[in-house]
Amino acid sequence: MSHLKLFAATVKWHGIKLLQKQDIARRVFLHDRRYVSSGTSEPFLSGSNSNYVEEMYYAWLENPKSVHKSWDLFFRNTNAGQAYDPHLPDQLERKASFLQSHGLAQTPSKAEKLVEDHLAVQSLIRAYQIRGHHVAQLDPLGILDADLDSFVPSDLITTIDKLGFYGLHESDLDKVFQLPTTTFIGGNENSLSLREIIKRLENTYCQHIGLEFMFINDVEQCQWIRQKFETPGVMKFTNEEKRTLLARLVRSMRFEDFLARKWSSEKRFGLEGCEVMIPALKTIIDKSSEMGIEYVIMGMPHRGRLNVLANVIRKELEQIFCQFDPKLEAADEGSGDVKYHLGMYHERINRATNKKITLSLMANPSHLEAVDPVVQGKTKAEQFYRGDTAGKKVMSILLHGDAAFAGQGVVYETFHLSDLPSYTTNGTIHVVVNNQIGFTTDPRMARSSPYPTDVARVVNAPIFHVNADDPEAVMYVCSVAAEWRNTFNKDVVVDLVCYRRRGHNEMDEPMFTQPLMYKQIHKQVPVLKKYADKLIADGTVTLQEFEEEIAKYDRICEEAYTRSKDNKILHIKHWLDSPWPGFFNVDGEPKSMSCPPTGISEDLLTHIGNVASSVPVKDFKIHSGLSRILRARLEMTKNRVVDWALAEYMAFGSFLKEGIHVRLSGQDVERGTFSHRHHVLHDQEVDKRTCVPMNHLWEQQAPYTVCNSSLSEYGVLGFELGFAMASPNALVCWEAQFGDFHNTAQCIIDQFISSGQAKWVRHNGIVLLLPHGMEGMGPEHSSARPERFLQMSNDDSDAYPEFSEQFEVSQLYECNWIVILLPFRKPLIVLTPKSLLRHPEAKSSFDEMVSGTTFQRVIPENGLAAHAPHEVKRVIFCTGKVYYDLVKERKNQDLEKQVAITRLEQISPFPFDLLKEELEKYPGADLVWCQEEHKNSGYYDYVKPRFRTIVNHTRPIWYVGREPAAAAATGNKNTHLVSLRRFLDTAFNLEAFEGKTF
Repeated sequence: MSHLKLFAATVKWHGIKLLQKQDIARRVFLHDRRYVSSGTSEPFLSGSNSNYVEEMYYAWLENPKSVHKSWDLFFRNTNAGQAYDPHLPDQLERKASFLQSHGLAQTPSKAEKLVEDHLAVQSLIRAYQIRGHHVAQLDPLGILDADLDSFVPSDLITTIDKLGFYGLHESDLDKVFQLPTTTFIGGNENSLSLREIIKRLENTYCQHIGLEFMFINDVEQCQWIRQKFETPGVMKFTNEEKRTLLARLVRSMRFEDFLARKWSSEKRFGLEGCEVMIPALKTIIDKSSEMGIEYVIMGMPHRGRLNVLANVIRKELEQIFCQFDPKLEAADEGSGDVKYHLGMYHERINRATNKKITLSLMANPSHLEAVDPVVQGKTKAEQFYRGDTAGKKVMSILLHGDAAFAGQGVVYETFHLSDLPSYTTNGTIHVVVNNQIGFTTDPRMARSSPYPTDVARVVNAPIFHVNADDPEAVMYVCSVAAEWRNTFNKDVVVDLVCYRRRGHNEMDEPMFTQPLMYKQIHKQVPVLKKYADKLIADGTVTLQEFEEEIAKYDRICEEAYTRSKDNKILHIKHWLDSPWPGFFNVDGEPKSMSCPPTGISEDLLTHIGNVASSVPVKDFKIHSGLSRILRARLEMTKNRVVDWALAEYMAFGSFLKEGIHVRLSGQDVERGTFSHRHHVLHDQEVDKRTCVPMNHLWEQQAPYTVCNSSLSEYGVLGFELGFAMASPNALVCWEAQFGDFHNTAQCIIDQFISSGQAKWVRHNGIVLLLPHGMEGMGPEHSSARPERFLQMSNDDSDAYPEFSEQFEVSQLYECNWIVILLPFRKPLIVLTPKSLLRHPEAKSSFDEMVSGTTFQRVIPENGLAAHAPHEVKRVIFCTGKVYYDLVKERKNQDLEKQVAITRLEQISPFPFDLLKEELEKYPGADLVWCQEEHKNSGYYDYVKPRFRTIVNHTRPIWYVGREPAAAAATGNKNTHLVSLRRFLDTAFNLEAFEGKTF
């Protein structure tokens, strides 16, 4: 703006000088108030109104041909700092004559004032566009400012004296001003009086809708929003649309009233105070369906969930009502969950568009915003499998509470995924149920930002605040939001400023903490009555029609209530939010219960190894260091051995061969934290040119997605969990940069991964790759905290399973962490190596991977000790990197005959059967569990009781490892080595436990 003002001043200075020197120019400087493009037959001047040089100049800046050629020449000369040209076209003389004949020639000082007034009006318009929302009437209660600040911006004309801020006066109100191109308040008119300009700005920006969008740095997007809201008469509804809105409000409010009458003492987290949310969501879905959307995935907290299930998703009412029956028995294994956490998947016909629409409401725990990235991940997956790269078929809607939206960090993490290539869902519509309170906490104590929605500004998402007691304003805003998402594929926020008629739940007393607010709420007329009275008054509906609509829905509820009494069994599988068609049988069990061999042919291994060692793109220059890595891979392939990185390549590649999509996500996964993976090659001479050899294995293969994520764990793990929900025929992996970093995503692990099946009968095959190992790297780069995952496993340490042919299958199926991903689709936690990535002994032969081989849950001793088991004095059981320390120490002490070392590759489900064989093989040996982790972490507390169960408590299982500690590891290298030396000495001291009791 400053550069425009500077030029305007320059124009004025030049103009005034010219006026003084040239009588013609003086008479021309103030001219007709209307101009037309050159080449038109209209006269250039008209005495109907006045115009400003600046307005002409702005038009000239955009397009020099939009003004008459005489003005084009004038601006060019002025811009170049040239003196007045006496040979200006004759038309300038005609302009001057016209002005003089009409008495319109003015002095330079008056001309300068006109220019300043015009700039002032433009500034005034911009002020309303930027700050009008601060004085909008958003609070239905009329007692709070939605932005938590009663300050009124000084540049908004809330009183007549504020005109002085712009150098204007009351006498200017009836003057006519040309409107700039950055506003649409004129409609078909190019100019308005100042009085009308202010009136229209107030109607647009200061009533029941508050708009925040001027921070968006895209002019086209700002213009689009201005046109949608500023154009006069845009917010008009037909009588049919008003009647539909009223009917939807009836269903929303009467549903809550019905629940309150039938179960007055039950928690249900009702929607009272924001009943308009139901027609709001239906409007978004209707408009989106009209624009081609076929699948809508939704996430929301518990408030209003039952109403959404009933009136948006269209869950059968009797299935909702029977949830209130305390005698309802669960038909499914697991814990189940409260009714206001459950989800739903439903396909139906959208009545507004007569098109098929699929709706999925995701199950969510009480951790209000935890579901946000999960919804986004599932949406991305559904788009991916449909080839919907632009998001024209599948979209997401996220509902939020005001306190959680401002307070929960995962909201910010999720927003920052919105425009990343491998994570974008091409725009999400966020609907905030702004109760203006969080449980008992006043918003002034709950956030530092003016609005709860300010977090959305970080991604340039427009924010539409709207008074929830104005249903028509809400519907219009929601319709625009749906159009925005479809047009620009960007996020948008609808802030429903409402109130919570009851306490946090129906049993809570809010008057303890918000007495004044709830005194007003108790007097507040419900929105349904307000809107019905309005429509009855203007003749849109009659009182009889309104009452019949209420009676109709009440009758539907009563009939469903009667049917619900016949439901005695609760089937959680009827509440699935992500069904896998064709995967389960009628009883909800996977159709396939077999464990096929996991080996593949040697030809396949060799082919994958060769591609992994090459650059399958011509004229692609890679880093010299990477060339050495690829040569090493090729050499391993020739020698029929693999290290971890090459084995991973072969595992992923074999899935791709079978048509199974593989997705690997996380921080720095493309190269790998430890520079071992290199799944994305970068051309050293061409910027942004990359190659993914995994996608060049075969002409017909599933796609491989490998993507570096943002520096987020909570949001990204939630996203990948959601992605894995969409299809059972995919391998979805999330890798932590270091294993312990998963603790910032603990909510996803606790609330979704470990308990999701028990609560919601939801299967998921997400894989967590967690680098783990005690290597003197300090407390934060050592332990992936395996003890936490083991604690969440649901197998009984005291129950020795019965053996049968189906033992392994059933045991794997019933537990939380499993190794075989297919066909069971369970979460898998893999503690991956760090230093072992390059350890010369940490390699496997092709013989362990070829056709007919399977995963080894336990790797028994196969050296000298195994050949003479009765001579073995000690059996050391271990897992992970410590095995290589133990083997080296055993060799150094020449104890290879006396000490056997057995590795557990699968900790949970615990391999009772295989370990029993090992224990029976060495009947006279001490049993030792050795781990490099501290005693109060790692695996010991998990394995000890299970070993004791195997031997029927007849033999002890001694602990060897580091002493208990509060920190996961030491940061001092010497301390690390001393403690390692100490427990290795104990492990091979065959008299260490003599005389001790267990």
